[in-house]
Amino acid sequence: MPKEIHPYEVLRRPIVTEKSTALAGLRKYVFEVSVGANKPQIKEAVQRAFNVTVEEVNTTMQRGKRKRTRSGRPGADPSSWKKAIVTLKPGDTIELFEGI
Repeated sequence: MPKEIHPYEVLRRPIVTEKSTALAGLRKYVFEVSVGANKPQIKEAVQRAFNVTVEEVNTTMQRGKRKRTRSGRPGADPSSWKKAIVTLKPGDTIELFEGI
């Protein structure tokens, strides 16, 4: 049984890149989410936060990339994070992403 997370703690930040803004035209929005969150929790959080209807949620774990250092020694590994791509019902939009 997954740990219960409050809906407002599930969404961390929106991901705004060229690819994510292109996906916004297809009613798909990209967020960084809590690592422990599952798809139903992400769906509920987006619906509650933005007052939209979510059709589908796709998730992926993004591995932290090791940075190179000047001395050649390996640096610390940045922590991994979870990305969610949320597809909305036709006609719904998230105003946060519009006009970027």
